Amino acid sequence: MLISLTHKTFKALLFPALCEFHLKFVSYSTMSQPKRYFLNKLNDYGGEEISVSENEWKQKLLQVVNVIKERQPPRVHDADGGLYVGVGGIGYMFYFLSQSPLCSVEKADFVKKGLNYIDASLSYIDSHKGDHSQKSAFLLGYAGIYAVAAVLNNSAGNKEAAEKYLRKYIKAADNCMPVHYLRCGGDELLVGRAGYLSGALWLEKELGKGTIPPKIMKNLCDSMIQSGREYARKYKSPCPLMFAYYDTEYLGAAHGLSTILQMILTVPGYLQSDPKAEFDVRTSVDYLLNLQTASGNFPCATDELGRRARSESDELVHWCHGAPGVVYLMAKAYLHWKDEKYLQACIKCGDIVWNKGLLKKGPGICHGVAGNAYVFLLLYRLTNDKKYLHRAQAFAQFMFTSEFEKGARTPDCPFSLYEGWAGSACFLADLARPQSAAFPFLDVF
Repeated sequence: MLISLTHKTFKALLFPALCEFHLKFVSYSTMSQPKRYFLNKLNDYGGEEISVSENEWKQKLLQVVNVIKERQPPRVHDADGGLYVGVGGIGYMFYFLSQSPLCSVEKADFVKKGLNYIDASLSYIDSHKGDHSQKSAFLLGYAGIYAVAAVLNNSAGNKEAAEKYLRKYIKAADNCMPVHYLRCGGDELLVGRAGYLSGALWLEKELGKGTIPPKIMKNLCDSMIQSGREYARKYKSPCPLMFAYYDTEYLGAAHGLSTILQMILTVPGYLQSDPKAEFDVRTSVDYLLNLQTASGNFPCATDELGRRARSESDELVHWCHGAPGVVYLMAKAYLHWKDEKYLQACIKCGDIVWNKGLLKKGPGICHGVAGNAYVFLLLYRLTNDKKYLHRAQAFAQFMFTSEFEKGARTPDCPFSLYEGWAGSACFLADLARPQSAAFPFLDVF
């Protein structure tokens, strides 16, 4: 990831099969293994019957959750980083698990725990109110915390508090409505309008249609379209909509074009109301589609195109940069326009994730094994092909092996939602109910 907000001074790697921590340094690179990922020696699908053992995954899930509770209490000074790496993301994890039928027995306790973690994040916000750039940021700022606070309080029956935080979320849209509100680039997912829209769509799903005024989402899409057109014209981009974040034209999910387009595609009725916007969005999706490599990956940014492309040994196969994140745009494009070429792009994404997706960076959903395994759950829902359910389970099992325990690196924030085990816990819950699985805040269905 581009941004690292906090640093841990210890080496700690969760090995839930033993439910303990191993504090040690290991050597990561050898002459026989790629530097970014473990060689995939897992058996691929051979046509056998696939079963989902809810009890097995729940036991692993609860092991992970228990270690998170023990090792990462809801401390205010660990709230920096919003939902992405702060304790607020653990609050989201508890809410997510409380909504899973797999955890019906633990539901009330998980909601209570989630409130404890989100309250720590709210206290952090109260002490940092002067930072206006964070108001509408979903994954790295205040808006995401308000959104999770709203749904947790609603689930706990605290209707007044839920309304309070929902109003704060809606009000935060004013901050990111101006086209040029952030000099670094205000359209991407982590701090920009795409992130705000992903949160708005999630709130609509959790609290009901009409939760966010439709005009807000339309106006934000208008701002994104205008921003993308202006940038593309200024820098003579071959893509009709192009965006930059800190002067880099990212293409992947975390900071780039793919999720910006995905959010515009996902806002109900927006493209149908503006045919010219739909033309520009589809042309931009096709521009990105044409950048897919023969192996199925996507470049991180436009400064890696052509002769400047990364070597295959150095390419990134992460949710944040590469096929595991762009796949969600292609899936949404397929569902929206019903064109088979987008589904084929998704299938190619799945193949490279199988080949290069056992990442050494850890278990997380941003640049870890669980995030890549979510690609298989997406493909399972798109195709109903059991091969992808097999692959998802194989990646999940790998996270509990000694090879992973000894060879994977520890993230800066090893219990967090995007870098660490909290996101992996969400994945394990989804693995037990694959028919409804969705990457956090990026549901395409």
